[in-house]
Amino acid sequence: MQIKYTLPLLAIAGIAFAVFTVINSNRPTPVAPAVTEPASAPFTTFIAGAGIVEAQSHNIAIGTPLPGIVKIVTVDVGDKIKKGNPLFYMDDRETLANLAIKQADLARAKAEVEIAKATFNDSKTLSDMAEAVIDRRAISSEELLKRHNAMLITQARLESSIALVQQAQANVAETETTLKRLVILAPVDGHVLQINIRAGEFAQAGSLNTPLLVIGNLEQVHVRVDIDENDAWRFNKKSKAVAFLRGNRNFKVNLQLEYVEPFVVPKKSLTGESNERVDTRVLQALYSFDRAQLPIYVGQQMDVFIEAPDYSTHENIDVALPAQGPSS
Repeated sequence: MQIKYTLPLLAIAGIAFAVFTVINSNRPTPVAPAVTEPASAPFTTFIAGAGIVEAQSHNIAIGTPLPGIVKIVTVDVGDKIKKGNPLFYMDDRETLANLAIKQADLARAKAEVEIAKATFNDSKTLSDMAEAVIDRRAISSEELLKRHNAMLITQARLESSIALVQQAQANVAETETTLKRLVILAPVDGHVLQINIRAGEFAQAGSLNTPLLVIGNLEQVHVRVDIDENDAWRFNKKSKAVAFLRGNRNFKVNLQLEYVEPFVVPKKSLTGESNERVDTRVLQALYSFDRAQLPIYVGQQMDVFIEAPDYSTHENIDVALPAQGPSS
């Protein structure tokens, strides 16, 4: 009797559980609240762009003209440096050995010059003595010509020896220049922003994806704003611009336009948003601001809004029409 009622009850419970599961699965997933509220534009009509903070001198990627092992790095991240200060030294043992060889060659070339001078002076004395003989019967014409030619030969050897000295001096100067190039100096005044090389590591020459060092002048910073090419025609250099700090919209600062790079480039600074287009080109404008107003670092992104005229009415559209040509 119990089994007769148990099975229907279990079936009814299963149906109820299935209905409950279906109803719950069809409910919309609640949207997670944003960690921080996004910044809102303070203008009625505006251009929105992502900005990235960089040093006033730009972020200078330091490399080495010659590949080799790094001997010592003389700076640390955050150090303030002056133009001409050494940043790191390359291994110069091979270059110093070559310099010693070139200096020995120079010393030998100078010694050869002294020998050539003595030989020339001896030949010139004999030639002058022969030329000074009044009685031509005392010396044959053949002997006179031989002594004169000997003087010319020793003179040519002297000139060749002098040229070899100049060549040896050039070789020494070349090696000394190579030695100086193994000391990487700061090209501008600024701060060390990043170090990606350590003593004992091999440093490659040329342009690298990850620079050996990055330096920049932090006394004044710029924010590089990417303006979508579709909004470039709305951009006005005299318009107001405001930047908000990512992560806290309460930190904002007014921007001062420094200059616009009049060359539209592919977009590289990405925000990471799912709806962001990456197959577009952007016009880049550089703005300055008072760094003391914001707790910001180089490389940090900002939300930038630039006021734009309202072109929804024809009164605000100023189109320069081409001049009419003479009627035919």
